[in-house]
Amino acid sequence: MRDHDSATPGSAIAVNAPGAGSAGAVPPAAGARPAATEAVGPAAEAATLVGVAPAGAPPHPAPMTHAPAPRAAARGTLLAALGVASFSLTFPATAWALEGMGAWTVVTLRSVLAAAVAGCCMAVFRVRLPERRHWAGLAVVAAGVVLGFPLLTTLALETSTTSHAAVVVGLLPLTTAAFSAVRTGARPSRTFWAAALAGAVVVIGFAVQQSGGTLSTGDLYLFAALLVCAAGYTEGGRLARHLPGWQVTGWALLLALPITLPGAALALLAEPPHLTAHAVAGLLWLALGSQFLGLVVWYRGMAAIGVSKASQLQLAQPLLTLVWSVLLLGEQLPLAAPIAAVAVLLCITVTQRSAA
Repeated sequence: MRDHDSATPGSAIAVNAPGAGSAGAVPPAAGARPAATEAVGPAAEAATLVGVAPAGAPPHPAPMTHAPAPRAAARGTLLAALGVASFSLTFPATAWALEGMGAWTVVTLRSVLAAAVAGCCMAVFRVRLPERRHWAGLAVVAAGVVLGFPLLTTLALETSTTSHAAVVVGLLPLTTAAFSAVRTGARPSRTFWAAALAGAVVVIGFAVQQSGGTLSTGDLYLFAALLVCAAGYTEGGRLARHLPGWQVTGWALLLALPITLPGAALALLAEPPHLTAHAVAGLLWLALGSQFLGLVVWYRGMAAIGVSKASQLQLAQPLLTLVWSVLLLGEQLPLAAPIAAVAVLLCITVTQRSAA
């Protein structure tokens, strides 16, 4: 892989987290903490967490040239794990939100609320506008991650169970890796492509088996969601070499506001909500947990322990979603669901090792 095109250093292919928003590697400066920040206080800590240099810090802090201390590594692992856990709750939260709102209302409101939080953070930290050359990539992230994936998965969950969707979307890291290879001109090994194909076969076989021999409308929505989200993740990973990851997500959310804001107003008129505790909690989690705050801890964890180690934690995400579907939604898992999820996990593990 050409290093200057990749979302990760060297020849690694970036594999990113579903649900949420954008993904990719964080530039070294985002993970480095200059000594000057130690004495600035809580504001410096908050600025460091989201990847903005606090007042008084050097404008371009030098990257770390040594391995992180055990305590720093443990903290980074914990933060990355919290990010994965937050993303794993996206589908159960969507199912809760759909109990009291229409699909279009859920999709547009979650984006508007997340954009409001992102805008406030950018105003507080006085984030500058991205360079003109980055706006086309941000538009791809907005179309794929902010609009396309939430809309298609929400429509799918109107007819599919959370556990079913979790297994199908478990293919997202493989899809993203394939998009990344095409986008960057990389040439992964035959082992990588064999494992990717095997994972696709497992997921398609599971979907057909669960749908009674044919792909359902919900499955078609989920497969379309894989494609648009993988494109958004790939572009987000490329942009994350130039901007902190949370800013990539934030600018994409703000860029989508001309669509999501009037869309939310129209959706509320066309789909009058029936607010329940579940519906409100689900919507708030989608906006604050899945689409914004989860990304903050995820990227901070990646900066501390590296993309490769953080990506390994992401492999547990489909299985975590299966657990939440039982505990929070009371779904009965078919035997094929955990078997297919584990099979996909093994395929992703092979692609991770062969692409490294």
